[in-house]
Formats: sequence, C-alpha cells, structure tokens
Amino acid sequence: MSPLVRNLAAYGEYHRDRRNVVTHLVGIPMIFLAVEVLLSRPAWEFGGFPLTPAIVLSALAALYYLRLDIALGLVMTTLLAICAWAGFVIASMSTWEWLENGIGLFVVGWVFQLVGHAYEGRKPAFLDDLKSLLVGPIFVVVELGFAMGLCRNLKHALDQHARYEKDIA
Repeated sequence: MSPLVRNLAAYGEYHRDRRNVVTHLVGIPMIFLAVEVLLSRPAWEFGGFPLTPAIVLSALAALYYLRLDIALGLVMTTLLAICAWAGFVIASMSTWEWLENGIGLFVVGWVFQLVGHAYEGRKPAFLDDLKSLLVGPIFVVVELGFAMGLCRNLKHALDQHARYEKDIA
C-alpha cells in the first residue's frame, strides 16, 4: 500500500460522517490560508526575492506532498504557492488588518472543524498523529477530486483498504 493511501485511510477513519467531511471542505482551506497569512511576517530579502516563514514551510510541505504522489503533489504545491502569495499580500497590509484576517480565518476554520467533529463524535486526527495536520489539506483536495469523478484509482485503492480493514476486524 502506498504512503498516500495509508495516510488518507488513517485520516479517513476520523472522517466518516459526511457532515464532518463537508465542514472540513470549508474549515481546512481557511486554516491552510490562515497559517500562510500569519507566517508571512517577517519577510526578508533573499537574492532579490522575499523570504518568509510561510514560504519556507510551504516548500517543506510541497516536498512532503510530492513524495506522497507527484500529480497530487503538484496540485498541492500550486495551492501552497497561491496561498503563500495571498498571505504575502495580506501581510503587506497594516498590522491590524494582517492579524484580523489571519486570526479570523484561523478561528472560524477551527470552529468548522470542531462542529464537524461534534457530528462525527470523535476527536480530530491530529490529537493522535500530528502528521494529519499535513494530511488534512490533501484529504480535502482528494475528496473534491472524488466528487468531480477524478482520482478513480485512488478511490478504488482506498475502498479496497477499507474492505480489508473491515474483514480483519
């Protein structure tokens, strides 16, 4: 089983209720963007380009996603780049606007997450495995891909994994 299937299957165990998945489709992108916004200060010049903690962490996250799967990794890298750019734009606003946007997105995103887990009746995955903080965003992308009829091989692999887990339980 590939690391992508293993990680998504483990994360999916905490997200079986469709209402929880729907809240994650809203909350995770908000948190994802909030982290980019909040880590977009301070900015340093490096070779004529701005360098922020957000860019450094985005590059590391992109490497993680690319190791899981090249195609999905490229999608995630693109999303990281878009969010890093948006974070940089928001960070160039006044300190009050930067914090208002970053903290606001973060808090509202987590409210969505907690409501979803109330539906689920189970704690968030990251409380058992911090790596799931990185798996959550790719889970959202994959769920959207499934909804659009994409990623059929991945869907099949996850279904096979779920059947196997059910059979050995």
